[in-house]
Amino acid sequence: MLASGAGSLLASLIERSRRPGSVFEIVAVGVDRDCAAVSIAQDAGIASFTCRVADHPDRAAWDDALRDLTDQAAPDWVVTAGFMKILGPRFLGRFGGHIVNSHPALLPSFPGAHGVADALAHGVKVTGTTVHLVDDGVDTGPILAQRAVQIADDDTADTLHERIKIIERELLADMVTALVAKGVVIEGRKARIP
Repeated sequence: MLASGAGSLLASLIERSRRPGSVFEIVAVGVDRDCAAVSIAQDAGIASFTCRVADHPDRAAWDDALRDLTDQAAPDWVVTAGFMKILGPRFLGRFGGHIVNSHPALLPSFPGAHGVADALAHGVKVTGTTVHLVDDGVDTGPILAQRAVQIADDDTADTLHERIKIIERELLADMVTALVAKGVVIEGRKARIP
């Protein structure tokens, strides 16, 4: 799993992975900066690594290093949850088709790092969360699942994001479970769990 922040999605996935009958485990957590996700992984006894862009001469070298560090953990799937970097071609070349991301908006609307604020600024009445496969674009991969959240008149980016996170945690865990148990079929832009 790759993360960049507070680790709330990571904590949720750890909890789900430890339920009786779970079909997945988190084999490692990679981060691109000092963040709470490392402590969450360590407290759960999960191996972690840090791979900062600034520690490499260029983005391609970082991409190689991130790929190699992730490869050492031998994951079947890579989950990017709150990971605030765009994955490069070498990483995608190694793990492509097996990378899943969670985004706090109903894609294809409001991609990128500010999906919640962008939805509010646009004045939409409904937003939500999307779990999708990662491709070489920004939040453009085939969509696996979505859940909606109503936007209240008095919502701020923070209050709305907190409500989205509640359903995002559940949906991401459901999709990781389904992907590990059943795989995915991709037909053009459409992805489905068989």
